[in-house]
Amino acid sequence: MTQRGRATRPSGPVGRPRRSEGARGADRGGAPRGDLAARRARLREVIEPVVSAAGYDLEDLSVSRAGRRHVVRVIVDADGGIRLDAVADVSRAVSAALDAAEESGGDIVAGEYQLEVSSPGVDRPLTLPRHWRRNVGRLVKVTARGDAGDRQLTGRVTAADDERVVLETDAGPATHPYPELGPGRVQVEFSRLDDLADADLGDDTDDDTDDDEDLEDEER
Repeated sequence: MTQRGRATRPSGPVGRPRRSEGARGADRGGAPRGDLAARRARLREVIEPVVSAAGYDLEDLSVSRAGRRHVVRVIVDADGGIRLDAVADVSRAVSAALDAAEESGGDIVAGEYQLEVSSPGVDRPLTLPRHWRRNVGRLVKVTARGDAGDRQLTGRVTAADDERVVLETDAGPATHPYPELGPGRVQVEFSRLDDLADADLGDDTDDDTDDDEDLEDEER
C-alpha cells in the first residue's frame, strides 16, 4: 500500500519545502540530514506504536532515495499473516501519525516522501522466534552451528516456540535452540504454488504505477 506525503510544510510557493529551523544542514532536532540512523530512530518512534496498536509487528523499516524524494518502506506482519485490506488500514494510520508528528514540531523526513507499507515476502530471512512460528509447516534451509563446524540443513518446520525450533529432516526430527541457527530461508515448493495462487484470488492490487524511478543511494 502506497501513501504520499510531505515531511515539511511549504512556506513559499506550493511544492517547495521549507528549510528547517536551526543550523544549516541539520534537522529541527539538531541531527545532520545525513544522519540516517537518527532519522530511522525518529520514524520508528512514530510508526511502531501505531503498528502495535493495530495488532501487528513492525518487521522492518527503511528509508531510501527515489529521485528528489524519500521512500519510507514499512514491513508489518502478524500470526496468520496480514491481508491487503489490513495493510491499507495500517498505511493510512501510519500516514496520519507521520503528519501529526510533523505538525507537532519535527521534520520526520526531509522534503517529499512516499510511504510504502507491505507484508513480508517469502524471501525474508527467519531471524526471530515469531518468524519461525509463523512458518510452521514450511520447508526451510538454514545453517546450524556446532562443535564440528557449520552445516547446512533443509527441513520442514514442525514446531517452534520462544526458545527452539523442531525441523523434520531426512535424518528425522531434530530440535535446535535459536542461538545454534543462522537466518532461515523458506524454500519454494512447486507443489504448493497452486495453493498460494488460490490464496491471492480476490486480493486488490495497487494501481500506483508511477513508482518506476530507479532507486539510488540506498539508505539502509
